[in-house]
Amino acid sequence: MTSPQDWLSLTHEAPLEPDLPIIDPHHHLWDRPGNRYVLADLAADTAGMNVRQTVFIECTSMYRAEGPEEFRVVGETEFVQGIAAESASGRYGELRACTGIVGSADLALGDRIQPVLEAQLAASPNRFRGIRHRAAWLEPGILPNQSRRLQGRILLDADFRRGYSYLRQYGLTFEGWVYHPQIPELTDLARAFPDTTIIFNHLGGPVGVGPFAGKRDEIFAQWKEDVADLARCPNVVAKVGGIQMQVNGYGWDERPKPPTSDELLAANRDWYLYTIEQFGPNRCMFESNFPVDRLSCSYPVLWNQFKKLTKSFSPPDRAALFHDTAQRVYRLPTH
Repeated sequence: MTSPQDWLSLTHEAPLEPDLPIIDPHHHLWDRPGNRYVLADLAADTAGMNVRQTVFIECTSMYRAEGPEEFRVVGETEFVQGIAAESASGRYGELRACTGIVGSADLALGDRIQPVLEAQLAASPNRFRGIRHRAAWLEPGILPNQSRRLQGRILLDADFRRGYSYLRQYGLTFEGWVYHPQIPELTDLARAFPDTTIIFNHLGGPVGVGPFAGKRDEIFAQWKEDVADLARCPNVVAKVGGIQMQVNGYGWDERPKPPTSDELLAANRDWYLYTIEQFGPNRCMFESNFPVDRLSCSYPVLWNQFKKLTKSFSPPDRAALFHDTAQRVYRLPTH
């Protein structure tokens, strides 16, 4: 049986424009039984590219095993803070991983969220930037691995919004991770709290499996309307990428060989260009979503498609998409 790494190596591309400065604003790290992705793996994936900094996004990694339930999420921040320090040592070259950290917190705690946010900031006073409370939810039975703890329409919940209201007080951003049917709920949240920055994850998660399979044109038409409405909220910025997961329905992982950057671009171009058109390059940033999207393609192939997509863009617009927007939104150091 072919290993995931062996399968990925079947499609090899050298990085285009290897000196182009990149900040990857969305990746994960974990160490689970039989499933490990840590700093050495990230460094190997980014080798040969000018990835200057990265932002870690919560992924239920290394939670504390003991203590009050609501504070166990802080273990993830402690874990990543250590990895960031390891990267800052220079042992892995010029890459500075996790200069920004986005953790988790149960915002549905309402007023009781304050000490949790304070504990997260205390665990990483120099890098902690925001919260992702996952709102991506589909009707039971569509996704076999969907957690039973997830709640539908959570973004509209009164307790959630009470907890959400504290993000502004602590200077924290919010990662808006939804599936495409929930984009209007995220828009409603953005309008209700115009002083809190929302980062729109994974293009709103267009779903292509279950009852959504084979309906890409229909979904794309409604998605365009919903994204245009969301983009009218000046407090929202968009991550461009993150749609090579199984839920998106491309089936890349079922092919004999991984896709090339040209094949990725042909499949993704319309989604990418429309998002950039609506938000503008200064409110958009390319993301890897690794190692989740690694199920479908290698890191150089993924970023080669972004480079090909923007070949005709102006230098300032490209700089915004690959580096500057992420640096500004996540308040990252100059490096």
